[in-house]
Amino acid sequence: MKLIFKPKLLVAAIATVSFFEMSGAQAAITYLGMGSLGGGSTDMRDLSGLNNALENGVANNLLGSFGSGFAYSGVANRFLAVADRGPNAVPYNSAVDDTASYIDRFHEIDLSITQTGSSWNITPTLVKTTLLSSATPLVGSASIDNPNKTYFTGLSSGFDATKLSANPTNMRLDPEAIRVGSSGKTVFITDEYGPNLKEFDRASGQLIRTIALPAKFAVATPNAQGKLEETNTAGRVDNKGMEGLAVSPDGKTLFGIMQSPLLQDNALTSTGSKNGKDIRIVKVDIATGATQEFVYQLADKSLTVSEILAVNDHEFLIDERDGKGGVSVKNIYKIDITGATDVSGIASLPASGLPAGVVAVNKSATPFLDFTAKTGLGAAIPEKIEGMAFGPTLANGLMSLILTNDNDFNTNPATFSTTNNFYVFSIDQADLNYTPQAVDAPAPVPLPAALMLFVSGLTSLGGLVARRCKKV
Repeated sequence: MKLIFKPKLLVAAIATVSFFEMSGAQAAITYLGMGSLGGGSTDMRDLSGLNNALENGVANNLLGSFGSGFAYSGVANRFLAVADRGPNAVPYNSAVDDTASYIDRFHEIDLSITQTGSSWNITPTLVKTTLLSSATPLVGSASIDNPNKTYFTGLSSGFDATKLSANPTNMRLDPEAIRVGSSGKTVFITDEYGPNLKEFDRASGQLIRTIALPAKFAVATPNAQGKLEETNTAGRVDNKGMEGLAVSPDGKTLFGIMQSPLLQDNALTSTGSKNGKDIRIVKVDIATGATQEFVYQLADKSLTVSEILAVNDHEFLIDERDGKGGVSVKNIYKIDITGATDVSGIASLPASGLPAGVVAVNKSATPFLDFTAKTGLGAAIPEKIEGMAFGPTLANGLMSLILTNDNDFNTNPATFSTTNNFYVFSIDQADLNYTPQAVDAPAPVPLPAALMLFVSGLTSLGGLVARRCKKV
């Protein structure tokens, strides 16, 4: 049965809504607080069952970086979070391949948001970890527990150099965003390496299909050393591929957004500095793979985009930020793609401005949410606010919005972002015209069952990985 989860609708005067739409004024949003999981001195482990050390000495089951992408399951307090490509060597050196044979994965988390008087308690609980794999032996990742099964790896060298990096036989995968399919049984994950979109079975983590993007998004000559990929003249910038993903309320359409402009869209100067402001949003028909492209314009060329979240079938929230910790730029803008020009046929976008006749998406004049100002966290703000999802209706009848950070597997308490954090806000429905995604609702995996699975089913996998998973 198709279940549609909708927060309690709150009636607002038409004049108020009209004023908000015209002015772009910040919505009536309240910061409720933060919950944390992993990182720092806790050095938590995930539920993958992997117990080997990676080439850089980091544990393969270190719980981290899963704020890179965050999605609501549509059921109770269950969310999904995807870790990116794994822990790099410290300090990271882009002149060599400093990535590791980390097996890509996503986690399921129960996020309890309860109210006690005027205070809110936000408690995340890790429920399940799912490794991402393919049933077909593919390039770049050694088979681990099944001769007909390979695992996706964070290794930047895990590709077939004779093919475009968007080729579906590519086993290197840098997940950056995740959304749940309308069946509730599949997940869509972006691959920043490709870039492309992949659909996986939610229960097993097995690849169902790869949705290729138009060729303009891929670099013609991939390289394990990211900076060397920038010798290409077209395609995504190194480490700045498809960063965000949204799914339409009817579940039929995906909207992916690049982290920065493409190389051919004047992303960089001749010396490699940031230059362009025009970022492409890609609209993808899930059934056919047909695409359209729209332009989103950054507030400043020094910024990037980390996430896109559907408000309804034509309006979205965009996470635009710098890469600094502490008091910094972390803004959420509201956009409307109605009337935006399809730029699929435009080969190159200028460093600033737009080609003649092109209309960009309509972006609110001021941020919908200024994270730095609203939270008041000051020096405690992490560098990377990257995940964003609406959640269930709160006890006060308002809708919830959760933002997460990517801590980059950091366990050094002397630096920013040692924990994976969940920042919870409440929003008046009248400020958004929100339409939730319709999702079939498989029963969530209960915590005891997940723990039993960890102990009895996956522990043996770790030993096999230690013996057979190697850098390629």
